Amino acid sequence: MLNREILAERFKNLRLEKSISQQDIAASLGVDRSIVSHWERGTRIPSLDIAYALADYFNVSLDYLVGRSDDSTYR
Repeated sequence: MLNREILAERFKNLRLEKSISQQDIAASLGVDRSIVSHWERGTRIPSLDIAYALADYFNVSLDYLVGRSDDSTYR
């Protein structure tokens, strides 16, 4: 099951570690910046297609991003 809080925390941490703005993420995914903010706060979750794109963008596994694994290694 998807853990909304873990997804929000990991997404935000990955973005901050790479010093990427919410606007940059939004532009690369074709969504509004406010949506990115919702993802980081855990008030909304991205669609499966967007979650895959985020995992690829940060070069982590989807399982790591959504909290199914603590191993961030992209396989």
